[in-house]
Amino acid sequence: MATVRILSDERYMTTVLAGSHELMADEPAGIGDDCGPSPYEFLLAALGACTSMTLLMYARRKEWPLDGVEIELSHDREYEADNADAEEGNGLLDVIRRSIKLLGDLSEEQRERLAYIATRCPVHKTLQNDPQIIDDVSLAG
Repeated sequence: MATVRILSDERYMTTVLAGSHELMADEPAGIGDDCGPSPYEFLLAALGACTSMTLLMYARRKEWPLDGVEIELSHDREYEADNADAEEGNGLLDVIRRSIKLLGDLSEEQRERLAYIATRCPVHKTLQNDPQIIDDVSLAG
């Protein structure tokens, strides 16, 4: 569970309570004060953390020599190829790029299997599943 709180006099600096951990989110300098990761950086971090943990868990269970995992992620909005609405500002797709570096003396077969396992991490599956977000907005002040 997570709880998020922002006050209007704090520009965009947002307090995030995730379990027993307190984090700060913000917008980059120029828009915000850059006091913490942006919301999209948190999203990328969640995917990267889940991927690396899933890979390590799998490799340990198989007793494979995975010494570590390094993942670089980016998010962009790109025009969908051959979309008639692209010129009108529609047809943009969210694209997450994930570059995974597997550290250790792994065979080619083990690397291929881990590449597949990376697509099975729970956050990856959630993002690909078109999750339903149910909002309950309190109108009371």
